[in-house]
Amino acid sequence: MTVKPAPNENLLTPSEVATLFRVDPKTVTRWAKSGKLSSIRTLGGHRRYLESEVQALLSGVPQPRHAH
Repeated sequence: MTVKPAPNENLLTPSEVATLFRVDPKTVTRWAKSGKLSSIRTLGGHRRYLESEVQALLSGVPQPRHAH
C-alpha cells in the first residue's frame, strides 16, 4: 500500500526498519508487499516507511490504514 506522508513525517529506509525489528531488510519489503506495512516510493523506486506507523507496530498499537 502506498500512502502520502504528512509534511513533517519522518521516513525510514528498509534497513532502518529492519534494525528496529531485528529482521532482514527483505522481510520488511515482504511486509510492505503483503500489506502489513504501508510504504512510500521515492522517485528512484526505493521504499520508505512512515516512522509513526513503524513505532506503532513496535509498541503493538493497531494503526488505522490510510486511504490515499
